[in-house]
Amino acid sequence: MGETHIYTEFHRMLDRGAKEKLLGQKGLVVWLYGLSGSGKSTLAIALERRLHAEGLLTKILDGDNIRSGLNRNLGFSDEDRLENIRRIAEVAKLFADLGVVTLASFITPKEELRELARGIVGAEDFLEVYVHCPFEECARRDVKGLYAKASAGEVKQFTGKDSSFEEPEAPDLRIETSTQTEEESLEKLYEAVSGRVRLAAEA
Repeated sequence: MGETHIYTEFHRMLDRGAKEKLLGQKGLVVWLYGLSGSGKSTLAIALERRLHAEGLLTKILDGDNIRSGLNRNLGFSDEDRLENIRRIAEVAKLFADLGVVTLASFITPKEELRELARGIVGAEDFLEVYVHCPFEECARRDVKGLYAKASAGEVKQFTGKDSSFEEPEAPDLRIETSTQTEEESLEKLYEAVSGRVRLAAEA
């Protein structure tokens, strides 16, 4: 059955504004990307706790969690990486349309993948955050032991070693986790997000 047999019902459903008014906040997708071990998940978790404490509804979409469930049938080929990001972006868009502040934490190594995610979510709802940390520092941290396994040849298509990571040209926000403390990085991220997720006070 082709797409010609699909009849959407969006026009009959409650609109996004009604959901955001109910929650008292605006939906937004904060897309954090960078090398494994750069601090993406740590920042997402810290930001979620801070926003939650202020009464904002959030949802974290994390690479390992998604690959253990929704995308467990995907590998790390270029085609599978693209499909991984496509699915995640579609899910993130659903959450943003509900008024949820959605924190997506994925390596997203290529510019075409970031453009794909932004295109699906929509530029007005998409905050691109590059969490930068040099490969050598990420390898030194090696929080998950992946760099040691990659060095031993146990992990194939490892980003930064076997598979390239393309430096972004103009992310919305760049965070340097190798030269900033976690608190400094979180504050920078919070400042970029906070003003975009609050509804304007009614007159």
